[in-house]
Amino acid sequence: MKFRPCIDLHSGQVKQIVGSTLKDTPAEEDDLATNFETDRPAASFAEMYQKDALTGGHVIMLGPGNNEAARSALAAYPNGLQIGGGIKTENAKEWLDAGASHVIVTSFVFHNGQIDMARLKQLVKITGKDRLVLDLSCRRTPDDPTGPYYVVTDRWQTYTDVVVNESTLKLLSQYCDEFLVHGVENEGKRCGILEDLVILLGDYSPIAVTYAGGVKDASDLDRVKELGKGKVDLTIGSALDCFGGNIPYDDVISWHKKENE
Repeated sequence: MKFRPCIDLHSGQVKQIVGSTLKDTPAEEDDLATNFETDRPAASFAEMYQKDALTGGHVIMLGPGNNEAARSALAAYPNGLQIGGGIKTENAKEWLDAGASHVIVTSFVFHNGQIDMARLKQLVKITGKDRLVLDLSCRRTPDDPTGPYYVVTDRWQTYTDVVVNESTLKLLSQYCDEFLVHGVENEGKRCGILEDLVILLGDYSPIAVTYAGGVKDASDLDRVKELGKGKVDLTIGSALDCFGGNIPYDDVISWHKKENE
């Protein structure tokens, strides 16, 4: 099991945001819940991750105005970071050429509430299966709080009809190298992980998978390792001290190195 680092960009700055408060229009941004923001450049975080030999981390562009910061991070750690946010057939190659190890895609493939197989196959032709990550960020519907997790798109505001389950994971694993799964309800809230989702991913994902969302303290590393049977990697954002949280980044690095000796 690995710790996967992240760089979340919003309006060109490194920030940590409560994902479920993201909206589509600037007028709605007043409701944005921001846990942390810094003037420290994205490239500086990328250099730190490279120094600590962390692989498979992700840069996520939350809305417009992030291209320059994202490119600087990829240039600082070539082939060491994945990139997501607005990726489609028209720009996927451009981001791989800019130094991303993989591109991360959601909304382009989960189109009109369904998996758009034509778009997915088109994308794989450009990236190759081995450089594509599918983001299966998901949430339950408000009227069924114990029901299935549905993939959500468009800044996690739009529900698709796609349920995250064994058959979905099996089908999509044929087209990508990894999955990235944000537990949207808990993302950015430091309220604990979605344990049943981690168990589901550990039981049924045939390929590498990273869970993100809700980590509140360092014990969640061991908890995800246990629940995910060592097969689910973990991203920690808002809870890390380098993003204003209480978990020392250095402690997480020590844990990761011990696990991956």
